[in-house]
Amino acid sequence: MSGAPAAIEECRDGDGAPALADLVGHARPLVIRGLCRDWPMVAWARQSDDAFARELARRDNGSEVDALLLPAGEGGVIGYNAAFDGFNYTHHRVSIGQGLQRLAQYSRQPEAPGLAMQSALIGACLPGLLDDHALPFLDPSIQPRIWIGNRVTTPAHFDEYHNVACVVCGVRRFTLFAPEQARNLYVGPLDFAPTGAAIGIARLDRPDDPRYPGLKLALAAAQVAELHPGDAIYIPPLWWHHVESLQRINALVNYWWKPVLADGHAPDTALGCLMHCILAFRSLPPAERAAWRELLGYYVFGDEDPAAHLPADRRGILGPLTPGQLAEIRASIRRYL
Repeated sequence: MSGAPAAIEECRDGDGAPALADLVGHARPLVIRGLCRDWPMVAWARQSDDAFARELARRDNGSEVDALLLPAGEGGVIGYNAAFDGFNYTHHRVSIGQGLQRLAQYSRQPEAPGLAMQSALIGACLPGLLDDHALPFLDPSIQPRIWIGNRVTTPAHFDEYHNVACVVCGVRRFTLFAPEQARNLYVGPLDFAPTGAAIGIARLDRPDDPRYPGLKLALAAAQVAELHPGDAIYIPPLWWHHVESLQRINALVNYWWKPVLADGHAPDTALGCLMHCILAFRSLPPAERAAWRELLGYYVFGDEDPAAHLPADRRGILGPLTPGQLAEIRASIRRYL
C-alpha cells in the first residue's frame, strides 16, 4: 500500500462501549477494544494456542462444519482458480476437533496449506460455550458463529447485515472500504463467488498491478485496524471488509443481524433485488435507464416522503403495512417476476 491508511475509529469497553442503537446509528465502522476480554475463549488464547485448541476440542460435540482447504502455493488467499471457472480451494465437512488437529499439524510445516473453518453456528457445534460468550446488548435470538483457521485471507467482500466480530484467538487485520469504493475493488461475479459473497479480485498487497489501476484510489480511502484477543469491530451493512488472519491459529466469533423495522418486521434480503435490478435495467437504452434511475431515486432512495399527499390509510406499499398486506404485496411481486 502506498502511504499509511487511516485507522478505524476506536473506543474502549472500559470507557463505555456504545449501545446497540449507537452502533447502528453510527453507520461507520468502529473498533471496540476489550469488548469480550472476559470471555473464557479469550482467557484460553492468552494462555497459549495449545490451551485454546485443547479447551475448544473438549467442548466439541462432533457436529460437522464447513471447512476450506487451500494448497500451500495459494498463500492463504481465498479466491478463484486461474480460469475463473472454479475456486482455489476444496470444500470439506469436518468437526471442530478434526479441524484443530489439522491446524496443529500445519503449524509445524514451514509452508502449510491454508485451512479455514467457516461460519459455524456455536449453538450447533459448541453449545456449551453459548452462555459464557454472549454480547448483552444483542438480542439472544442472534446466533453467534465461529471462524477458525490459520494464515488465511478473505478478500474484500460485503454483507447485508450489521456485524459485530470478536477476535478470540490470534490476530486479525481488518481493512475496510466504504460502499462507494466498489468500483475500485474490481469485484468478481455476483452470482459465482467463493463462499457465496462477491469478492474483490485485486490483491491489496499488489497495488501496482496494471490490470487494476483504481485499486490505489481504494487503498487511499481504506481504514485499517489490527484486533487482538478480546477486541471487537462493528462493520455496518455493505461496507467492504478484507480480513487477514496473521497467526498459526486464529479464531473469531461474529454476530449478524438486521434490526426490526418500525412496523415490526425484519427487512428482507436485498441482494436478490440487486441482481434482479441488473437484469431489469442494465440493458435498457440510456434514456429509459435514466428515467428508472429517477423513479428509484424518488420512491426508494430519496429523503422526501413520496406519499405525503395521500391519506394515511391509502398509501399502500408506501405506508405502514400489516402482515396481511405484506403477504399480498409479496405475492404480487412474485407474479411480476
